[in-house]
Amino acid sequence: MHIFQLGLCLMERGHKVIIITHKYDDRVGVRYMTNGLKVYYTPFMPIHDQVVLFTYVGSLPLLRQILIREQIHVVHSHAATSFFAGELLLHAKSLGYKTVFTDHSLFAFNDAASFHVNKILKFILSEVDHAISVSHISKENLSMRASLNPRNISVIPNAVDCSRFKPDPSKRYPMNTINIVVISRLTFRKGVDLLIDVVPAICKKFPQVYFILGGDGPKRGPLEDMIRQHELQDRVEMLGSVPSHKVRDVLVRGHIFLNTSLTEAFCIAIVEAASCGLFVVSTNVGGVLEVLPKNMVNFAKPDPLDIIEKLSIAIPIARNVPSHQYHEQVAKMYSWHGVAERAEHVYKKILNTPNPSLLQRVKHSYSNGPVFGIYIIILLLIEWVLIGIFDIIQPAAKINKAFRVKDDYKNNKDKFGDHQFRLNDLNK
Repeated sequence: MHIFQLGLCLMERGHKVIIITHKYDDRVGVRYMTNGLKVYYTPFMPIHDQVVLFTYVGSLPLLRQILIREQIHVVHSHAATSFFAGELLLHAKSLGYKTVFTDHSLFAFNDAASFHVNKILKFILSEVDHAISVSHISKENLSMRASLNPRNISVIPNAVDCSRFKPDPSKRYPMNTINIVVISRLTFRKGVDLLIDVVPAICKKFPQVYFILGGDGPKRGPLEDMIRQHELQDRVEMLGSVPSHKVRDVLVRGHIFLNTSLTEAFCIAIVEAASCGLFVVSTNVGGVLEVLPKNMVNFAKPDPLDIIEKLSIAIPIARNVPSHQYHEQVAKMYSWHGVAERAEHVYKKILNTPNPSLLQRVKHSYSNGPVFGIYIIILLLIEWVLIGIFDIIQPAAKINKAFRVKDDYKNNKDKFGDHQFRLNDLNK
């Protein structure tokens, strides 16, 4: 959703935007989305959890053709765990394009998985022109993990299309109860173990409380066991996985939104909940403290007793929350147009910087260590040779250039009809 909304807003600002991703099920090839937003579903198949195997040079021929054909100036990749996005950054730098990376997560330094991701990320970002974090905590975390200069990292928070998350107190159901909503992936990282301790304690203390739990994951089994053990089938509703277009329908049923995450770079879920007029109770972890003003949220330590205490404060006032005032306040704070404008400043800034020479790139690669650094230098030289071969076999001048679909729609409305989608229209 972040990439989609950012792309639409950048197109409204007059820029050409394309999205490059891997295949999804049988979807391969080029698709056109809202406003002519062009998406390349490349034939690379995800191996696990929508992550493509890191091949480095395997994707070079196709990605080179796309970047040249679309006449790209800036390549902007997202997510530290997307190795395909990392490959695109490396290839783009070798082909002479400017590169930007946005990090959406926090990672630790003391477990095998994080160590692996951090090492690869340092390699990928050793030559990135600029990085973006979604919170100041995330900025600090990214700087340490990837050994980046903090001055080369901008903080641009996520946003919410508040027109899709409007409050409606009349939809609160069940009636005559205080409804507490939880929507998250049911994983250890999302604090489901804390939730397992909190739910029965709150139900015992407040007979009028009703829990609505949305989401799926490996911790669903323990949650269901807790419900059976404490005989809370009539007090806790398990919805399973909630599609993104139905999240608002679930949120407006509640009075309070509960977030028990153990780590969060930003937590867009509490912004959506506040936009729907819910009071928020959240663990004070990561960048959550930066997201909402104090009048909308109670912060708790990631401890069951403290979460129960903060919920006990929120439940008596839940019916008196000014839902529409919350919505208006969030709408003023978060806007995808603002995110696009700030991203545009980053793009303009890096376009004026010189590209590094091959020798400079070798020095950057060697900074990854005496052993791993040499391995990266070898990969860099192989890529450099391959690009030279591709330039001979298929020169950039002979690759057909793509036209701008958005301009074609705008300039030929009599032929195509006026199908323009405007984000501003939704806020009226």
